[in-house]
Parts: sequence; C-alpha cells; structure tokens
Amino acid sequence: MQQPRLTIIVPCYDEEEVLPTSAKVLGTIVTKLIQSHQLDRESKVLFVDDGSTDQTWPIIKKLEGQSERFCGLKFSRNFGHQNALMAGMQVTGPTSDAIITIDADLQDDPNVIPEMVARFKAGNDVVLGVRNDRSSDSRFKRWTAETFYGMMRKIGVQLVPDHADFRLLSQRAVSALMEYSETNLFLRGIVPQLGFPTTKLYYKRRPRFAGTSKYPLKKMLHFAMDGITSFSIAPIKAILSVGVFISAASLFVMLLTLIERLIGDPVDGWASLMTSLWFLGGVQLIGISIVGEYVGKIFAEVKHRPRYIIETNDYTASEQPAVLTKQRVNS
Repeated sequence: MQQPRLTIIVPCYDEEEVLPTSAKVLGTIVTKLIQSHQLDRESKVLFVDDGSTDQTWPIIKKLEGQSERFCGLKFSRNFGHQNALMAGMQVTGPTSDAIITIDADLQDDPNVIPEMVARFKAGNDVVLGVRNDRSSDSRFKRWTAETFYGMMRKIGVQLVPDHADFRLLSQRAVSALMEYSETNLFLRGIVPQLGFPTTKLYYKRRPRFAGTSKYPLKKMLHFAMDGITSFSIAPIKAILSVGVFISAASLFVMLLTLIERLIGDPVDGWASLMTSLWFLGGVQLIGISIVGEYVGKIFAEVKHRPRYIIETNDYTASEQPAVLTKQRVNS
C-alpha cells in the first residue's frame, strides 16, 4: 500500500538561532515515520525564507547539502508570515498528499506530528493543532488572546480558539485553499470555512528555546485588525450604532437646554459645548479610520499584485530528477 507523501512547511524570518535545532527535530520525526512505513520516502521539510536579513538562507542551503530531506524556498524580500505559508502550500500542494505547517521556533509541539498523520490517514482532511494550556504566556497576552477570540466569535467569524497556524491539510484541502485569492490573508479564519472533515489535536505549547518572537504587540494588533476586517463589517455597523446613540443623546441635551431657557436659568455652556465637539470629532475620526481600513483593503485587492515573489525554488528543482526518472520508466 502506497503511504502518503508529507511535506512540512516551515516559514522562516531571521531564524538563524533556531533553524539548526528545528531542522534536526523535524528531520528526525519525518525519518522515523518513513522507517515505520507511515510516510512515503519522498516526504520532505520545506523551509520558506521570508526575506531574512541574517544567515537563515545560507543555513537552509547547508541543510539541503546535508540531506535530501530538506529543501528551501526563498522570497525576493519580506512578504509576511501568511504569504510564506501560502507560497509553501502552492509549491508543494500538487506533489504532496498532505502538508503540515509549523513555525520554526517549534513552540508548537512537533511530537504530535505522527498523531496528525494518523488522523489524516483515518479520513480527516484538516487536523488543527490547538493549545490546551496558555500558562507559558504572560497574563496580558492571555487576556488579549481571550478578548480577541471572544470578539471574533461575537461578530460571527468562525475561529478555533487557541489555534494558530499549526495544522495538517490534505491535498484537496490545500487545492481548495488556493482558490482564496485575497491579498489580505488570515488563514485562521479561512481554513475553518473549507468544510472538509476536520478534527482538533490538543497539545501544550512550549517556550521558545532560542531567538526572539517575530510578533511584537504592534504586529499582533495589526494581525488582529486584519482578521476582523477581512471577515466582518461589524466595526462599520458599530459606528452606525454609536452615531445613532450620539444623535439620540444630542436630542436629549437639546431638549434639556430648551427647558432651561424657558424657565429662565440659562447656563454658560462653553465647557459642555467644547466637550461635545471634541467627543464628536473623535468619534468621526475613528469612523473615518475604520471605513478607510476597508477602502484600503479594497484598493489592495483590485490592483491584483502578486502576494509574493519567489527568488529561489529548490523544492521544484529537487522534484525534476524524480519526474525524469518516472518518464524514462514509463517510456
């Protein structure tokens, strides 16, 4: 019986400190699965260099020379984590029965990969890695994560709480995912919409063993905003509600002022007037900013610019000898 061919996709941005260790761990896992006849011998680990400025790409090239199990994909510049994942899936999807995406720092437990493969072979097209413990996070990070997932749930976005980008997708799931052509990617929201048989695999997230996080607070906030505005117009509806409330409050204040004038007790309203002006001005600016966020996304989408540019594709190059050999056999 032919075993499935798996490709593990690892997005990398300035990961020189963790890459040698990560490659060793992932390579060992894939090799053991091949030796136990759980995977096809052509299964690989693909490192996607997202425009790194350190020695990440030279390390990837060195790994390629050490083992045919490793290969690399290099962007011409930094295009972002989500685009690195999409590029890896687009390149490997046609030749892989399944793909697994995992970050280079291996905070997502790679030891559950064999179980992911087992669940895929049991008939699941999507296996989501879900954290069952956030004790390694700071209190602030736990609070922001809970707030974000709660907000997304309330506005109707189908997110799996505590699931990031550690997942397995079958070939047909990857093919369906490639049909999503938007520039502003939020894979955590897109994958649950695919609709194929899905299961959750729980694991404990580990602390980063080296290097620094590539998602500081500012970037996380931007990522959260992308998630909200890519799947819902709830912020615009919220502005409408605020506008209605302010209009109603203004009518009440106007009525109160009229009553005070009628009873002969006018009040110098400079303070209240200025407060109202500042408040309404702030609300208007927030409203314009939110609408502008949506307009900006439309602007980015209608230009149809490429999401990424691949400078070097060693995965496809590594496939050519196998294809030629197969052609000779068939002839």
